[in-house]
Amino acid sequence: MNFNFECSDLNLWKEALSSYSSRIESLNKPNLISFDDFYRNQLPPILHNRNPNPYITTTELSKLMQWKLTRGKWRPRLLDFVSSLDEAVVKSASEKAFKSLPDISKAVSELTVLKGVGPATASAVLAAFAPDLAPFMSDEAMVAALGNSKDYSLKQYLLFANKLQTKAKELSSENETFTPSDVERALWSSAIGTKLLASHPDADSKVNTSKSSKRKRKP
Repeated sequence: MNFNFECSDLNLWKEALSSYSSRIESLNKPNLISFDDFYRNQLPPILHNRNPNPYITTTELSKLMQWKLTRGKWRPRLLDFVSSLDEAVVKSASEKAFKSLPDISKAVSELTVLKGVGPATASAVLAAFAPDLAPFMSDEAMVAALGNSKDYSLKQYLLFANKLQTKAKELSSENETFTPSDVERALWSSAIGTKLLASHPDADSKVNTSKSSKRKRKP
């Protein structure tokens, strides 16, 4: 599959995005499936149900950090920092951040006052609340969009977010909405798929075979 950031074929983007869940499964990381379900499906409505003054709790931020570190590189000290943050401080910082939107720069800056929260974690918080505006700053999507994932500064995140917003608009139409977060997941999914194929050339066929056999097996 000839897929990269410059690709303008909507079908290839949709194909990459639709394989996201199977890529999560294929990593075989403890609790990643439940963490990902929490991050993508449970956390967004929890945050929005707190309108007009939405915020995130320390427990939710800690679980979000577990998702981020499990899906990417495990760095236990970050989790320790976040888990020990004062509830009132997290609530205050996240309230200010969400109110700052659509100013992503200000929103990230409000969150990075928290110990253990850098621009990447801040982007994950914002992406859970406003996926149509702020994509998560993953290594894989950074490499695809900017060519490297070495600089985790606010300046680099703003460049990254802008590129993914532009790509999302390019892929969207009246009948199809692609968010910057969809773009990030598609890029991540494609990168993980490429790594899997490099290490296990039959990995994709195994996933597809198990899926088709599940469909065939009816009680």
